[in-house]
Amino acid sequence: MEVMMKELGEIITGNTPSKKTEEFWNSEDICFVKPDIIADNGVNEIVDSNEYISEDARKKARVVGKNSIFVTCIGSIGKIGIASAGEYAFNQQINAIIPNDRVQPKYLAYNLLFNKPRLVAIANAPVVPIINKSQFGEFTVNIETDIDRQCEIVDVLDKLTQIIQQRNKEISALDDLIKARFVEMFGDPIINSKNKDTQDLKDVLVLKAGDFTAASDISEEPTETNIYPCYGGNGIRGYVADYNQEGEYSLVGRQGALSGNVQYAEGKFRNTEHALLVTPIIEMNSIWLNQLLINLDLKRYQTGAAQPGLSVKNLQEIPIIMVSIDEQNRYADFVKQVDKSKLHDTKTQLYLQDYLKEMMIIRHCLSH
Repeated sequence: MEVMMKELGEIITGNTPSKKTEEFWNSEDICFVKPDIIADNGVNEIVDSNEYISEDARKKARVVGKNSIFVTCIGSIGKIGIASAGEYAFNQQINAIIPNDRVQPKYLAYNLLFNKPRLVAIANAPVVPIINKSQFGEFTVNIETDIDRQCEIVDVLDKLTQIIQQRNKEISALDDLIKARFVEMFGDPIINSKNKDTQDLKDVLVLKAGDFTAASDISEEPTETNIYPCYGGNGIRGYVADYNQEGEYSLVGRQGALSGNVQYAEGKFRNTEHALLVTPIIEMNSIWLNQLLINLDLKRYQTGAAQPGLSVKNLQEIPIIMVSIDEQNRYADFVKQVDKSKLHDTKTQLYLQDYLKEMMIIRHCLSH
């Protein structure tokens, strides 16, 4: 049965109590949810956050309780979270829905997760994607009307999700190993804990934004004509018919909540205006450089509260540790060995995610 979101519960758009009022933020009374704590994949159970508001801010915030569903609707579209026990406030980039008795909350969360491509498609701004409250309320999904049947579906999908989450932990552990090895060999590059020689970023690297790319030119999957991956601020957005780069490069997201996000691209690809291409002026191993940028935590340099971003001018002043090319190559060889294990786990994870999607389709959870 196809229904609109507004028929399945109360929809609330979040807000942010004034940061200028100190008493709104001086105690951890109510968890404050922002898009950065909701993972890109899966239905994320929200238990805590990296930010809280005080009881004094309650009347200035939008507060919901257990089983409310959070959907990111500005910037990164369609990340899904579900509230655990307790109370949660949330910012203006998120629409929350408090499900009514027509739908089991977790069932609706799964349904929205696999309707994410449709949510992305209706985002109406070329620079910063956005879905307003009215659009979200009129967004249609196809639901199973029997609540008991909804619960059975959730049980099956939860079991598959648990397996996928375990694979994610294994991949994350390998990523941690790569980062730990970097610090072991070269120290913490933020504080230069091994007292390496340094140079300003502008003296060793060039940062350049990519080309404007219309959403209509990007396909979600490769086609006969759209064969080149297209990178935005958070990795591959889709595929396009022409490329503007070739080789092995790091890309840094430059706009929105994901500015500072570091990706690795190789082969022929396109980077959009939302991604900075990082090109060395001096000899550098591309794998080592990628890990250096990750360990520098470029998100620290975000500016702007409502719409965060990175200033190339500010980034150019960052001190970069200098390491011999032989040391860089040795570290890159280690990363390649670890990546072989990651590749196996990633292939398994992708298979499980595809299977999970098939189960959703079979069980009539998708609307189209």
